[in-house]
Amino acid sequence: MYLVLKLFHVSAVIIFLGNIITGLFWKAHADHTGDPRTMAHALAGIIRSDRWFTIPGVVAIVATGVLTAMIGGIPILGTPWVRWSVVLFAASGLAFMFRVAPLQRQLLGIARTAPFDQARYRAASRHWELWGIAALLTPVAALVLMVLKPVP
Repeated sequence: MYLVLKLFHVSAVIIFLGNIITGLFWKAHADHTGDPRTMAHALAGIIRSDRWFTIPGVVAIVATGVLTAMIGGIPILGTPWVRWSVVLFAASGLAFMFRVAPLQRQLLGIARTAPFDQARYRAASRHWELWGIAALLTPVAALVLMVLKPVP
């Protein structure tokens, strides 16, 4: 059972991180066109993919992570690499909930509004990129800790 849960956990991490990375890619690709309709289309897709992949990925990562640790006898808060991975994953979730997702909706609204305000879109986009990188790098750091399991 431990290995099956671990397989589901790793699969959820792959889907979660893959969706974040492809979202960054497709937004940059759409922004490069300069076409507000293309930008809006990409943002709507990113928001939809978050509902279909990122959020369910979070649920699966947490559920399978906790169950795997319990079955494997790994103390979640008593094991430094697990504890810090949880902290980093939580930081990613907070960045996503309070900054990335609201900025995505704001950017979508700007892209759909005529006339298109390029300066306003670009300013909001810079914030989205910074928070998006933070929301990506924190779970990547958690992944590194989970795989390498460093001993302090």
